[in-house]
Amino acid sequence: MANYYPPVSFHFLVEVLGFTANRHDVRFTEVSGLAVDLETEECIEGGENRFVQKYPTRAKYQELVLKRGLLVDSEVTGWIRACIEDLAIAPKNVDIKLLNDEHQPLITWHLVNAYPTKWSVSDFNAASNTVSIETMQLFYQYFTVDRG
Repeated sequence: MANYYPPVSFHFLVEVLGFTANRHDVRFTEVSGLAVDLETEECIEGGENRFVQKYPTRAKYQELVLKRGLLVDSEVTGWIRACIEDLAIAPKNVDIKLLNDEHQPLITWHLVNAYPTKWSVSDFNAASNTVSIETMQLFYQYFTVDRG
C-alpha cells in the first residue's frame, strides 16, 4: 500500500471565468472562505425540557477572500470596480484549483454567481519594504467540488 501525503496548500490557481486573464491576473497569494455551514432551526417541544430539537434549514457559504500583489492593469480589478463603484453587478463563476506537482488540478471548487462586496489595498508605510497587497472579497451562492 502506497503512502499518502496530503497536498500542499500553496500550489493553487484562481480563475474568474469569462475573462481572458493574463498570467498575472490569476496569481493570488492567499485564498480563504471556502467553507459551508449547515444552518439549523431550534424547535422547543412542549413538555420536553431536557433538550431542544434542531432541524437543518439551509447551507450557508462564507464569502471568498482573495489576496495578491497590487495590479495596476487587471480585468478582474476592472470588474470589481464596475460592480462596486457603478453598481453594475455582473456575477461571474470562479474556479479555485488545488494543483499537483505537474500543475494539474487535484481538486476544483466551482463557485457559482460570485460578485465583489469589498476591495481594499494594504497600508502604505515608508518605514517598511513590503509589497502592496490588494484584497478582494466575493459573495457567491454556493460551490461544487470536482476531484481530479
